[in-house]
Amino acid sequence: MTSPTASSVSSSPLSSLEQQAERLVAQQEYGQAAAIYQQLLEADPDVQRYCWLLGLMYVLQGEDAEAQFVWAIALSDGEPEQVAAGLAELRQVLAEAADRFVAAEQYELAWQIRQCGREVDPADLDNLLGLLDLSVPLGRVDDTALADLQALLTDEKLTDEELTDEDGVLVDGDRLWATLQTLLTTIPLHPALPALIEAGLVWATDRQAWANSLFVAANTIVRLQGNTRLGIIYANLCLQADPDHLEALSRLSCYYQDEQRYEEGIATARRYLERCQTLVQRVIGNAVLLRGLMSTGGRWDEANVALQAQSALLEDLFAEFEQEPSCFLDASVLCTSMFFYPYLTDAPAETRSLQNRMAQTYQISLRALMERSDAGYQPYPDTPLVRTSPRSKLRIGYISKFMRMHSVGWLSRWLFEYYDRDRFEVYAYFNQQSQVDAFSKMWFADKATAACCFEGDVLGIAKAIRDDEIDILVDLDSITSDYTCGVMALKPAPVQVTWLGLDASGLPAIDYFLVDNYVVPPDADRYYAERLWRLPQTYIAVDGFEVSTPTLRREQLGIPADAVIYLSAQFAYKRHPDTVRRQINIVRQVPNSYFLLKGAGDEQAIQALFYQIADEEGVDRDRLRFLPREATEFAHRANLAIADVVLDTYPYNGATTTLETLWMGIPIVTQVGRQFASRNSYGMMLNAGITEGIAHSPEEYIEWGVRLGSDPLLRQQVSWKLRQGRQTAPLWNAKQFTRQVEAAYEGMWQRYLDEGPS
Repeated sequence: MTSPTASSVSSSPLSSLEQQAERLVAQQEYGQAAAIYQQLLEADPDVQRYCWLLGLMYVLQGEDAEAQFVWAIALSDGEPEQVAAGLAELRQVLAEAADRFVAAEQYELAWQIRQCGREVDPADLDNLLGLLDLSVPLGRVDDTALADLQALLTDEKLTDEELTDEDGVLVDGDRLWATLQTLLTTIPLHPALPALIEAGLVWATDRQAWANSLFVAANTIVRLQGNTRLGIIYANLCLQADPDHLEALSRLSCYYQDEQRYEEGIATARRYLERCQTLVQRVIGNAVLLRGLMSTGGRWDEANVALQAQSALLEDLFAEFEQEPSCFLDASVLCTSMFFYPYLTDAPAETRSLQNRMAQTYQISLRALMERSDAGYQPYPDTPLVRTSPRSKLRIGYISKFMRMHSVGWLSRWLFEYYDRDRFEVYAYFNQQSQVDAFSKMWFADKATAACCFEGDVLGIAKAIRDDEIDILVDLDSITSDYTCGVMALKPAPVQVTWLGLDASGLPAIDYFLVDNYVVPPDADRYYAERLWRLPQTYIAVDGFEVSTPTLRREQLGIPADAVIYLSAQFAYKRHPDTVRRQINIVRQVPNSYFLLKGAGDEQAIQALFYQIADEEGVDRDRLRFLPREATEFAHRANLAIADVVLDTYPYNGATTTLETLWMGIPIVTQVGRQFASRNSYGMMLNAGITEGIAHSPEEYIEWGVRLGSDPLLRQQVSWKLRQGRQTAPLWNAKQFTRQVEAAYEGMWQRYLDEGPS
């Protein structure tokens, strides 16, 4: 590659010697070019441009000190106005040279020139911005330049209202934003960037553009990196640029909640609600408020009021959508608005009806958007199934944002471990991930026929799945992921199934919900939009769980060796006050018993709830112990062994926590309800080989809790059954379970061939 020429900053014609120097620079003969500029300078020492170009030749030869010496001598003589003019000309020569080397993709030389320019004039804002622009092509960041830019932007001289453009120190907001936006896109996690952006906000000419970019950055950082703390910082910067940015307020509320800053999360949700202008916004805002109230674990009365308001808002939304069906609804309307219903009420007929209508409304709006756009995409069954080449194997795709160290990942990995490679091809679609970690690689990506990460472009993911010619697409997330719901609503596969992540989504594009005869009762078909495909034994099975060494002992907690220990390890929003009262009642009736509690939530609010009910039930507060969460799942499972009896929650049971409890051989008490979420433990216990601890009423829940706590022999018998069941129970036979799931897939496919597209 040839070097760019060191063109003069003057518009006057070049002398023959100057032209010769230009040619030498283009040939990268910098030493010879320097000799010519030296000759020109000696012939006409009043032309400072020769001095600037001579120094530039030294820079290009790596002789920076020599260049600085030449320039310093030239700038040391003359009146202040002459020195200022000379400095301005030198800055221009260096800037133009750096730009030419950038255009020639010679970034190291451009960086070197910019660094020399920084020594010449540390306050040259444009040069600093140019230096930082090189962070992208060079793949490195000049931390000192970041600090210098921030210092310059916060210099009192810059904010002096008496300064004018002629002073040469005012900031070009558009130029500044171009660089900051580049940095925000490429190095958003850099610790110095937020403060730099905050300093730059003073000079924003288009504050809405800054706000939108900062919102995207916050959302991306949280979604792909899981860094909610930094997401909070960027969301707040977005709100500095635009205090009424509703999406930022909504996300910020959730970020605060996820960082256990509950009161700030609730206050931000209320701030969002105050600014809502549309019905859709009010639905989202109220749902985010409900999320905040539930996450504390102690504001149940307010949560119930918010849930009633949510139902009313949804009814209004349905009515409005009938009048204006062209309105587009984001999938977050479905996922956020419906998520907490099963935690507050066990009314599946009513809840599922509401959710099915919401899911249908969302899908209609999405399909209408596709018809209006030029995306060139049509969902099944609008386009026929096309296989570019014949194949005998069914192609199964699994899509999830949780195929990692998460409940979904721990449970679904066995289908990848045991799938029949002679009959199936399995594709893993990691949604909302830019790369896979070691766990995801070992259990999913390496075992799959093919695997791919997607950062969240719903239409792009759907097109990719369509291009992969997936026959059956399995959704592992349901309404826990709006992006997955969006993909499924576009129906990129002829047959689509929901399994595992949560109760069914209700999307019309989903053909089947994979269940068993326990987790969904026999009469439940009527309130599901999907067809229920009932597996012959259990809807979930695992080969077990990895367990580390226990780190929790009774003496650490001041609990006697002969005491009975009850345990409950659940999220705050499963701590329904009615269930808490039953649990405290059990402790009251069993002498020398203690109750250990752990799980995410507002520590003070949860403690206040339990202490209040303990006081009302006449139970000494000292019999309650609130434990921190363990650093790893392995330690959590090991520490379950401290419990004599685990007390499950209602109306939302444990799922993975129940499986872990049963695997560790610990008796559990659960109350069976009517909805999917209140029947998980029931089905798992039956499929593990025990019935002891299964209650069908609140009174029976208390009876089983007292009986298991009071009868050590019964506890031993249950533990023995669970240990024996490891060899025989369907719950612990993931290979057999995989064969049953595969038989279901083949049955679904045959039905598709027989009945045609739905």
